[in-house]
Amino acid sequence: MAEVDVVTMLNAARGGFEVAIGLTFERASADEVECKVPVGTHLVQPYGLVHGGVYSSIVETLASVGAALFSMPRQQTTVGLENTTSFLRAVRSGKLIGIARPLHRGRATQVWEVEVRTEEGKVAATGRVRMLCLEAGAAVAGETVGIKTR
Repeated sequence: MAEVDVVTMLNAARGGFEVAIGLTFERASADEVECKVPVGTHLVQPYGLVHGGVYSSIVETLASVGAALFSMPRQQTTVGLENTTSFLRAVRSGKLIGIARPLHRGRATQVWEVEVRTEEGKVAATGRVRMLCLEAGAAVAGETVGIKTR
């Protein structure tokens, strides 16, 4: 599947949360995932800075998408086990650009690293997500893991 097809599919299938924060995918493959998030008043905390949860959400979303794109051809799904996000620079406006790349892709787990930068290229946050690779038909919280359609 061509990269542009994956990006179009991902943007069309964004969940309510991704839509709410304004996240759109720019590039997506099993080796790298990129998004943009415009900073608006709905994303800032009382001091006017981007809320830390926004960075954690970008990290989680990009790592999850990359891990899934790698696992789907192997008939696997993935779920997050751990998200560690560090906040490095305060941001008040502009756009956040997130890029995720794999650090480890094994049979049972994956680790993805994400950088979130400002439009000027300054690193605002970094994160790592550890993912569990599940075989087809695996259940989590009492349901088989799979993408839910609206």
